Amino acid sequence: MIPSLPQHPLAKLMQHGYAAAFYLFLFLPLAVVLLFAFNNADYPAPPWHGATLDWFFANGAGGRTGLFHDDELLASIGNSLLVACWVAVLSVVVGTCNAFLLERTQFRGKRVFSLAILLPLVIPGVILGISILAFASKIALLAEDLWGWELDFLRPGLPLVVFGQFSYIVTIATLTIAARLKRFDRSLEEAAFNLGASRAATFCTITLPYLRPVLFGSFAMAFLLSFENFNTTLMLAGSEPPLTILMYGRMRNGATPVLNAISLVLMLTSALLALAMMRRKREHH
Repeated sequence: MIPSLPQHPLAKLMQHGYAAAFYLFLFLPLAVVLLFAFNNADYPAPPWHGATLDWFFANGAGGRTGLFHDDELLASIGNSLLVACWVAVLSVVVGTCNAFLLERTQFRGKRVFSLAILLPLVIPGVILGISILAFASKIALLAEDLWGWELDFLRPGLPLVVFGQFSYIVTIATLTIAARLKRFDRSLEEAAFNLGASRAATFCTITLPYLRPVLFGSFAMAFLLSFENFNTTLMLAGSEPPLTILMYGRMRNGATPVLNAISLVLMLTSALLALAMMRRKREHH
């Protein structure tokens, strides 16, 4: 619609109503989680029984254990952070290599390689997790039968979770980095070569600074995708479950508002991370 043309009041009302309904649908569940993280009741649901900080700081007195005294929950957060860091680092490093392979080289089968990179994105996470688990288990059993090797990293556990999440998150990182690399002006590198710069010096002083914003963005994106992943992780987690798996198990066995408390902490952390990324992007421009 052209802004200068008059708009019917009913159309304007419908636009505002749609926007209000959309934001209500988006933020109302988050507001409920935030509110009932402070509810003085043993269940994370209405009615309201007054405000309390027990679900954050209670140390077991009165049968309540808050988030910051829940060793199992804190350990699962540590597991998720460890997995997310590994997945993010691997995704950025391998994604950068893939991006250069796709944008800077020509080889037989490049089209097939490009299509193969996209396959993990169209495979359901549960199927991907089951496939990786079955394949890794077969390799571990074969190595044990033939050579007597105990390949514990191929059993359900954090290493296998890292591998499973990396198998599809690296695709997203590759596409993101390749999109920026495609817009790079190659004449800048050629000028550096003509002035006597080596390939390593050219990469570190020209190409890498150009890619730095997308590398940071890809790292943050891969970190968040890994931290919140459930479908693939469910199939590969072992005796040290990440946060999403532990929360799922507690929800099945009867949840307490401590899950609302951890959800609130994660929401605030994600919001702060997003604001930091936006500020960094604004300063870069």
